[in-house]
Amino acid sequence: MTRPLYVVKVGSATLDRGSVHAEIAALVARGAQVLLVAGGAAGIERHYSAIGRPMPELRLANGDSVRYCPPVEMAHLVDAYERVTLPAVEDGLRALGLDVFTAVAARGSLVTGRANRPLKTVTAQGRTRVVRDHRAGVPAEVDTARLRTLLDAYDVVCLSAPVRDREGGAPLNVDADVLAAALSNALGADHLRLVTGTAGLLTDPSDPASTLRHAHQGEAAQYAGGRMRQKVRAAEMALEGGSADIAITGPHTLADPSGWTRFWRGSAPEADLALLSRAVGVPSVSGDEHELAAYLLDWCTERGIDAKIDAAGNLVATRGTGDRGLLLLGHLDTVPHHWPAEWREGELHGRGSVDAKGSLAAFLEVLAAADVPADGQLRVVGAVEEEISSSKGAFHARDHYPADAVVIGEPSGSDKLTLGYYGLFKLRVTASVDSGHSAGMDAVSAPDTLIRALEAIRASVTEQAPDALSAVIDVRCETGREHNRAVGILNFRVPPGADLDALRAAARSHEGEGVEISMERATPGHSGGRTSSLVKVFTRAFAQTGVRPRFVVKKGTSDMNTLATTWRGVPMVAFGPGDSALDHTDQERIGAEEYRTARSLLGDAVARWFALPEGSR
Repeated sequence: MTRPLYVVKVGSATLDRGSVHAEIAALVARGAQVLLVAGGAAGIERHYSAIGRPMPELRLANGDSVRYCPPVEMAHLVDAYERVTLPAVEDGLRALGLDVFTAVAARGSLVTGRANRPLKTVTAQGRTRVVRDHRAGVPAEVDTARLRTLLDAYDVVCLSAPVRDREGGAPLNVDADVLAAALSNALGADHLRLVTGTAGLLTDPSDPASTLRHAHQGEAAQYAGGRMRQKVRAAEMALEGGSADIAITGPHTLADPSGWTRFWRGSAPEADLALLSRAVGVPSVSGDEHELAAYLLDWCTERGIDAKIDAAGNLVATRGTGDRGLLLLGHLDTVPHHWPAEWREGELHGRGSVDAKGSLAAFLEVLAAADVPADGQLRVVGAVEEEISSSKGAFHARDHYPADAVVIGEPSGSDKLTLGYYGLFKLRVTASVDSGHSAGMDAVSAPDTLIRALEAIRASVTEQAPDALSAVIDVRCETGREHNRAVGILNFRVPPGADLDALRAAARSHEGEGVEISMERATPGHSGGRTSSLVKVFTRAFAQTGVRPRFVVKKGTSDMNTLATTWRGVPMVAFGPGDSALDHTDQERIGAEEYRTARSLLGDAVARWFALPEGSR
């Protein structure tokens, strides 16, 4: 499971409060890597006061004042970070049990920058002059390999200005928000948070409740003044150069979304596509579903929908309290790798647009618009970890959210209904041999042994289930002093009705002589046929739309399989917009009209299901 990367810039005033340390610890507890960028204004003031040195300033032609950083001052600025700011950060995080690495970004050339042009300033007498020795610049290059190594080794990596000048000489002071954006872009971060002392970006500086909740590219600058201009500049840089989801947060917190200004890459072509666009814009690779769940929770709350994030991390949104329950079960997570979500010629490109955020967004919009009868309950669950073997969210839903019928949110296309899925039978096969030279007489390596075992197991299992599909999906080798090992993961997709006990026996018949076999997953296939009431309401909804549907059983698996392990007699189908051939590819995209058609058809089917007479569901 991939560990998400958060780049978090925290100003010195927020660091002094200390509560943000616990919020960073919470990110680490969720499995995240954290790259913290520490602001240093308060630490610089304390250091200069301690050494009895005045901090020189320059007044710019636009009226702003900036810290003057000639070469002689840069050593003192570095000292301020290394003696005051960074030790305080390290102490605060270590007190919470975190392993922390701290450094000025110039050390070891972790970040290299280029100098700004000379500054046009105003003297005390009001005259204009040009200052050429001001050591300020912008980040230009990031040593991503070393930073990734540090992130793998520590719970939190904390950097601060200054950075190394690529032309040599004294280090360059850089804005901490801009540094955070540059690091986020260079490392392909999942999330960028710029923590400030206000509740995000205020549209009216005199009103602390005037937070601009959502900003698209180019919209926020009109509200930014003073130090907030640099935060907006940094957010815009991250929109242009990366794929992270971005927020200015506060006051002095990154945990409360009510104080966030979220930044989005471009706006949806029409208002009814906004939820789809934003859901795709928040990265949510398996294990990193929290931010998407939190955004969707906020969306539901704004619309008066009863919603929560449950103990498994699932989003659960419900309307109605009756005893006739229809469950719409989608999933929040995607396979690894993401890129900026972008609308092009009526199609939304981005990871998860098809699998399966299109389905989940449609579920939520249908939930918001549905007329749920007094005796009914309509529930949407956005499950976690569907794309990995754990299926943690679906198992939790299976055990906690009973229903009379279920629609699984997976891409079928707006003209198809999925009646079932193949099952999953996954094995870990380990081959061990005594260490020795591969050129020895009759030598058989661990990989040789593994290959033979995998082929033998494959033949035996497919003899029991001729329609099964198989693939070796992972192989690794380990060299030890006494034994060498090779480990392979053998994955089977098995049709509904396959005897899993027989498959286990067939596989285990090949254990022994240095071969060990463990069962990673054994989930049966499931197919419900065309006669259920749920299929009938979808068929009528298709007819109303003028679509002649196709009915399919897919060779993949879904959360339908997980529910079917214990749920008996519950009608289940899968439906959702998008071309499933684009799943897990770097061409993943969904059309606006395809999404709208599927959403409308789903809404019709849901209404028809609740209108069925008692006893016919």
